Amino acid sequence: MSTRTNSSASAPAVRPRVVPAGLPDPAPAQNTSSLPVPTLPLRDTRARPLRDLRISVTDRCNFRCTYCMPREVFDQNHEFLPHAQLLTFEEITQFARVAVAAGVRKLRLTGGEPLLRKNIERLVEMLARLETPEGKPVQVALTTNGTLLRKKAQALRDAGLSRVTVSLDALDPVIFARMSDSTIQVADVLSGIDTAAAVGLAPVKVNMVVRKGVNDSQILPMADYFRHTGHVVRFIEFMDVGNTNGWNLAEVLTGRQILDRIHDRFPLKQLDAAYRGEVAARWGFADGAGEIGIITSVSQPFCGDCTRLRLSPEGRLFLCLFASRGHDIRTLLRSGATDAQVLHQLAGVWSPRDDHYSELRGQATVMPDKIEMSYIGG
Repeated sequence: MSTRTNSSASAPAVRPRVVPAGLPDPAPAQNTSSLPVPTLPLRDTRARPLRDLRISVTDRCNFRCTYCMPREVFDQNHEFLPHAQLLTFEEITQFARVAVAAGVRKLRLTGGEPLLRKNIERLVEMLARLETPEGKPVQVALTTNGTLLRKKAQALRDAGLSRVTVSLDALDPVIFARMSDSTIQVADVLSGIDTAAAVGLAPVKVNMVVRKGVNDSQILPMADYFRHTGHVVRFIEFMDVGNTNGWNLAEVLTGRQILDRIHDRFPLKQLDAAYRGEVAARWGFADGAGEIGIITSVSQPFCGDCTRLRLSPEGRLFLCLFASRGHDIRTLLRSGATDAQVLHQLAGVWSPRDDHYSELRGQATVMPDKIEMSYIGG
């Protein structure tokens, strides 16, 4: 990826490829009867277990956030994936069932904006029925921009959704409109958060991507607004996901700098991680008013504990948020494959995994053509 030196630079003359090429036609499933059973739970070459599956259900969104789907690229002429190419809910559920058998304990629905996928609550219900080999329920979570949450929250909860995360980059309406490049009001997102909490999806996690000189003035207002609510604001360093967001290292406010700003106003104390692979470092307000999270993919990479696998809307497996190449699983799913055959394919993808992009950032070995966040989710 070529880094722009000015985030306001004009769009490149040649429109970058923002989603991987189409998949091949379905082929007969491989006969796995003579193959050894994979050792479970699966681990990669760095001994990282497979614990989290992030499922992107659509590449469409009703925002045009400048750090994710800049309008000069994702304009009215942009071609999104045709519905026929998307995995069906049944195909997603079969793969998720196999992934749970292989070690996954948390499923997260993402996008794009996942609530734009028609009847998404039906998929939640199908996934919520899955159980671990020990007979325990699997956690089903969802990340959304919150614009449709007030309408959908009760149905999602009734379907079995465990948790919800809402993206919110500013409380100031002018800054919010500039970053989201939309006519949506901040009040609509806040109302969605309140509704989610009211139907039993509390505490809500609120994600704020921080860009120095753009919305960093909102750090303290966000921390203050969500104190005493039980919700957790997670401040995220501006990352170089994809190729279209004009990422500039000069716009990265580090997690340490974010912490210092908050600590100066609201003293903090560090908390223990809730589980291995938790991406956000936890900090509690010293006065007991709740906690915040800090996600530091740029300044303090956490590749060593990454337990996440990503499934794209049309059926590719990606081993890293910053990957450039996916592994086809749709062909196998649409060939009538058994769970055992899907498991062998999954093992063949995860076991050789050595991805650690954030530890390599800035080196010549870093891939130049990464997938877009709007396609694979955060």
